[in-house]
Amino acid sequence: MSEQGTAAPAVPGTVAATVSSDGQAAVLRAVHLTKAFGGLVAVKEVDFEVKAGSITSLIGPNGAGKTTLFNVVAGLSEPTDGHIEFLGRRVVARPERAWLEPILWILPAALVWLLAYLVGTANPPVNVIEILVLLGLGLLIATLITAVIRPGWYNRLLVRLGIFKSARPNDMVQAGIGRTFQNIRLFANMTAIENVLVGMHGQLKSSPLDAVLRTPKQKREELDSVAEARRLLRYVGLRREDELARNLPYGDQRRLEIARALATRPKLLLLDEPTAGMNPAETDQMMKLFSRIRRELSLPILLIEHDMRVVMGISDTITVLDHGEKISEGTPAEVRADARVIEAYLGKGAI
Repeated sequence: MSEQGTAAPAVPGTVAATVSSDGQAAVLRAVHLTKAFGGLVAVKEVDFEVKAGSITSLIGPNGAGKTTLFNVVAGLSEPTDGHIEFLGRRVVARPERAWLEPILWILPAALVWLLAYLVGTANPPVNVIEILVLLGLGLLIATLITAVIRPGWYNRLLVRLGIFKSARPNDMVQAGIGRTFQNIRLFANMTAIENVLVGMHGQLKSSPLDAVLRTPKQKREELDSVAEARRLLRYVGLRREDELARNLPYGDQRRLEIARALATRPKLLLLDEPTAGMNPAETDQMMKLFSRIRRELSLPILLIEHDMRVVMGISDTITVLDHGEKISEGTPAEVRADARVIEAYLGKGAI
């Protein structure tokens, strides 16, 4: 399907980034990242970077730890050691002083109940004590809900108190990381455009009250969202916007996942085997799309892919894992010539 003539969708402005070892801006950095499941170490002390405006591929034989590392980056799994920095801020790591947070949950209610006890010793009307007890219970419920939602002010409070909690998947999306999955995860009984609109949810500014009252602000935002969803679908080469996701051909479902990820307005796009199961023609179209996203949206991409033709054809940097350890890193030409990479894929006899 042709992609010519489709305008690029709206994207965030220039993103902040740290400076990598070679002087280039690094949007994402993994530092000594380790993930163990009991006695099995799936990822061991891996360091790598994704530079601004680049396509970085993560490759390795089956069982090398690629998807585990991806899940840590996306906030689905906490690392055993090491951390992830995104836009210069540590976002994923082991919790620090997490024991202090439950104290914050019960402290307001405990103070009110203490007041109720002190007032009770002075023989006040019974209804005063009951009001204070109920007030304390309400505060406890409110703080627990706040801890689940984790609004910005709550996270800032945790930072001031020296409490660090690893980012959750929704936190990573809000921070600017969009992703697709190795096994397609669409809302099968929703249309293509509805799937993309779900991706925009975190970017909407209307309040629940606006939605209930159908205010002009909410109506305008809804119209803008539908228009943007249509632009995104056309951008990835998908025009069957009213088709149920489950009825779309496999290749179009892959495109829809990318459109939904772009709808989150990411500053980094994670693609987990996006061409798996595609024929050569479909793969070529996807390669053009990835290059176009990088070129037109200035959006860096971190890619897991088994198709070496894709990896070698579009990557700026390749990181190679084997049994959870990084064994090589460099340009496609450098990685292709690395004896350790050849051994990992083909065995010692191939060297």
